[in-house]
Amino acid sequence: MKGILGRKLGMTQVFTENGALIPVTVIEVQPNVVLQKKTNEIDGYEALQLGYEDVKEQRANKPSIGHAKKANTAPKKYIREIKADEMMDQEVGALIKADVFEAGDVVDVTGISKGKGYSGTIKRYNAHRGPESHGGSKNVRHIGSLATTGRNNGRIEKNTPMPGHLGVDTTTNQNLTVIKVDAEEGYILVKGNVPGPRKGLVIIKTTVKPVKKVAVEELISYAKEEPVVEEAPAEEEVVEETPVEEAAPAENEEGK
Repeated sequence: MKGILGRKLGMTQVFTENGALIPVTVIEVQPNVVLQKKTNEIDGYEALQLGYEDVKEQRANKPSIGHAKKANTAPKKYIREIKADEMMDQEVGALIKADVFEAGDVVDVTGISKGKGYSGTIKRYNAHRGPESHGGSKNVRHIGSLATTGRNNGRIEKNTPMPGHLGVDTTTNQNLTVIKVDAEEGYILVKGNVPGPRKGLVIIKTTVKPVKKVAVEELISYAKEEPVVEEAPAEEEVVEETPVEEAAPAENEEGK
């Protein structure tokens, strides 16, 4: 398993060379720093502790500053552990870039879902509405009966679907395909949507499903190729030779 931290930037669409449209999510992936390496001998399990985004030292506490100095880096805003058995050859202080994945990899993306505030049972748990016919009940969108155990003492069972706060939960979208990876620009295009708001932290990991890689089509390149201008061969300069005038013979003194 492989993994890396990034930020969700938003959604867009790309086109293949065959003209197919693919909706993708753009995830910004700056280099992650390995802050700590968990091993079976010391910790009882194998994992890598990754740090993402620098924090100024005056805004960090002493333990986080000292922990980051062991990896020769600055304190990090986000620190997460990933059970990455395929990346255990990385040492503390190593940089992990977006090219740890490639086009065609199938990944699971974990994030914190958007907050939707106080919601009723219809929106929160997909409950049914009440009757809306003439003369029917006026209880259309309310919760309805809570007597589920046959008891008549007014006791409400735990985990009963009721109105309340919706969203801001850790959730994972599985079986997403990586469409494009650009380590130089620092982004990954993932097919479909991923949880969380814009600029929200996400964790990209190899999927737990059996299919780890699929075939993807080539995308259309919009890079403009500069026309090649052939330079004309330089003309040789013709140097005109000036005729040399012959000096007149000197007259003898006798002929004067």
